[in-house]
Amino acid sequence: MTTFVIDAQVAVDLAVGGAAIPPEHSLAAPTILRSQALALVYGSVHRGEIDERSGRKILDDIRALRIRLLGDRSLQDRAWRIATKLNWPDTYQAEYIALTQLQADALATADTKLAAAARLFVETQSPADIMRPAS
Repeated sequence: MTTFVIDAQVAVDLAVGGAAIPPEHSLAAPTILRSQALALVYGSVHRGEIDERSGRKILDDIRALRIRLLGDRSLQDRAWRIATKLNWPDTYQAEYIALTQLQADALATADTKLAAAARLFVETQSPADIMRPAS
């Protein structure tokens, strides 16, 4: 089984696309994903890109993705150290890298800046790799 850590935008994209994750893959994310996904979807509704009903459906579909959410002390400590090494002003994105180090095989993100920084610490893959059956 391959475990992918996904960020909030990937979760939204998977939900919007009606993704069916192959059974040999599992998804994980730091608990902050909940708030970040909520903010992304709310922002789309607020800007008039989608209606509220569609936004709430996206959130329901994210919940249906069976993402294992983690946020323990070990993850927070590691995220702190990663953010310090990268001289980042906060630890939000460092949580995704830390979780990948602790619990996953790869980080799947379309965020090019996050992916570039993450490659210093973990394997990264494109979000499309989540949909591909393991070979």
